[in-house]
Amino acid sequence: MRRARGAFCYHSRLGQQAGSKAVTRTRIKVCGITRPEDAAAAAAAGVDAIGLVFHPDSPRAVTPARASAIARAAGPLVTVVALFVDAPESLVREVLAAVPVGLLQFHGSESPEDCARFERPFLKALRMAPGLAVEDAAAAYGAASGILLDSYRPGVPGGTGETFDWDRAPAALRSRLVLAGGLTPENVGEAIARVRPAAVDVSGGVEAAPGVKDAARIAAFAAAVGEADSGR
Repeated sequence: MRRARGAFCYHSRLGQQAGSKAVTRTRIKVCGITRPEDAAAAAAAGVDAIGLVFHPDSPRAVTPARASAIARAAGPLVTVVALFVDAPESLVREVLAAVPVGLLQFHGSESPEDCARFERPFLKALRMAPGLAVEDAAAAYGAASGILLDSYRPGVPGGTGETFDWDRAPAALRSRLVLAGGLTPENVGEAIARVRPAAVDVSGGVEAAPGVKDAARIAAFAAAVGEADSGR
């Protein structure tokens, strides 16, 4: 069954009929899409957002022209997220001019001012380095639509395929928390139960090869999220 979609990064309450238990729906983002057919598969699975990577060192990087074709394949009701890692302002503006971006994602050391300068909704990624004071770091990005927590590996901005200690995710951030890092159809249910994030972000966990998504695993991931939500 296809999941209903809505604005990315916010919980919705489903099943609020008299006497029924309200269900909180966790949003889903599939990141690192490089092919139009993978965007179409994500949309068919009921995914809320797709992530397009504009970091040249990533095996999942796309050009603005390629990104435009991918965005069209996703259809009108899937949010397109453009991911940058300490990118020059000119690149961000080039992408914004060419691609129907609904949300920016900054995955490097961008300052709050850097993130806000484009006057678009944005996510700020925090890499869960040892000793990181997560709530303090998130507080600096009060204008962010969401805070994305990702695994930390020195010298690697993301896409590690590794999980981190989910118990480090602060409960105070749940309403705008996007959980990333090593999620798969097999572990996302446990992640949701433990962290209760607003959204989950998957990349390598639904791939056949870097940048090549597996439609069956995307569908399995979405189904696992729905099952986890129904049990909350």
